[in-house]
Amino acid sequence: MIQRIRQMLIKEFLQILRDRRMRAVIFGMPVIQLVVMSFALTTDVMNIRTGVLDMDKTPSSRELIHSFTAGGYFEMIRTVDSQADIQGLLDRAEVRAVIHIPPGFEADLKSGSTASVQVLTDGTDSNSTAIVQGYAGRIVQDYSHQKLMARLQQSGLPAVKTPVDTMERAFFNENQESRFYFVPSLIAVMLFIFSLLLTSISIVREKEIGTIEQVMVTPIRKFEFILGKTVPFMITGYISMTIMLVVAFFIFDIVVKGNIFLFYLLSGLYLFGNMGIALIISAGASTQQQAMLTSFLILMPCVMLSGFMFPIKNMPDIIQYATWLNPMRWYLEILRGIVMKDVGLAVLWPAVAAQAGLAAAFISLAWVRFSKTLS
Repeated sequence: MIQRIRQMLIKEFLQILRDRRMRAVIFGMPVIQLVVMSFALTTDVMNIRTGVLDMDKTPSSRELIHSFTAGGYFEMIRTVDSQADIQGLLDRAEVRAVIHIPPGFEADLKSGSTASVQVLTDGTDSNSTAIVQGYAGRIVQDYSHQKLMARLQQSGLPAVKTPVDTMERAFFNENQESRFYFVPSLIAVMLFIFSLLLTSISIVREKEIGTIEQVMVTPIRKFEFILGKTVPFMITGYISMTIMLVVAFFIFDIVVKGNIFLFYLLSGLYLFGNMGIALIISAGASTQQQAMLTSFLILMPCVMLSGFMFPIKNMPDIIQYATWLNPMRWYLEILRGIVMKDVGLAVLWPAVAAQAGLAAAFISLAWVRFSKTLS
C-alpha cells in the first residue's frame, strides 16, 4: 500500500511541477494577489479630500480649519465662495467632505454663545462617511474644549477638568491598522481558492485527457487514489502559505503571535477540508470548465459569509446558521486567534471542533461520491 501511494504521489508532483504555468499559479499568484490586495483592501480613511466654505473669514475660523488639517486626516483641496458650489463639488466627487463655517462664528465664540459649524459629507459609502463624521466630530469637540478653557481663564475662573474623560485602548491591534486584519484574512482566502480550484481541476483534467483510465487499471485502491490526489496539493498549500507568511512579515510586519506549530497543524485541517470539497466537485464534473464554474459558485458565498468582509453578527439569523457550514468562517476565527491574539486550544476549541467536523464530513461525502470506475 505504501509503495502504491508513494508512486501516486511521485506522479502527482511530477505532473504539477513540470508545468511552468502551474508552478507560477501555485507559488507565484497567491503571493502577488496577497500583496496587491493587501495594499488595496483597507478601512483606514486618510487624506480625506475636503472643501471649505469659510463665510466668517476670521482668525477663529482659520484656526478651526487648521485643526482639521493638522492631524493629517483631512486634506483641504478646494475653497468655495457660496453654498451653491457645495452641491457641484459633491456631485462630481471632487471632495468627500465640505466644512461650512457660517458668518458670525467668531462673534458667537467671543460672546459666549454656541457657535455652529457644518460638515457635509458624501454619503454614498456609508462606512467611510461614518468614519469621516467621527473624525470631524472629534476635532470640533477638541477645538470647543480648548475655547472653553481659554474663556474660563480669561474670566478669571479656575480651569476645570472635563467632567468625563474617556481613555481608549484597543487590544491586539493598538493602532487600529487595517493591515493587521486584512493580510491574515487574505491568506485564508488565497488558501481556499488555491486548494479548491487546483484540486478539483486536477482529477477532471485526467478525465479529459484520458490518463485516469491508466490509473484505473492499476491495483491502486480508492482511498489511495484520494490520498495521492490530495496530499501533494496539501504540501504545496503549506509551501504557498509559508511564502505568504514570509511576505506578510517583511512587507506588512505581520507576526504570528501565537504557537506557530498549532497554527500549521490547524491550517492542515483547513486544507484537508477544502480538499474534500474539491473532490466532491471533481466527482460530479466531466470537464475542467464545469469544475471551475462549480468552484467559483462555491467560492463567492464562502468568502462573503466568512466574516472577512462583513461581520457575521450583522447578518440575519438564518444566514448566520448557514455560515456554520462554511470552513472559512471557522478558519478565520482560528487564524485571528493565533496570529493576532496569541490564544490556544482552550479558547479556540469550538472553532477547531467545527473545522474538524466539516473536514470529516466533506472527506466522507467525497469518499461516497467518488468512484474508481468511469461512468
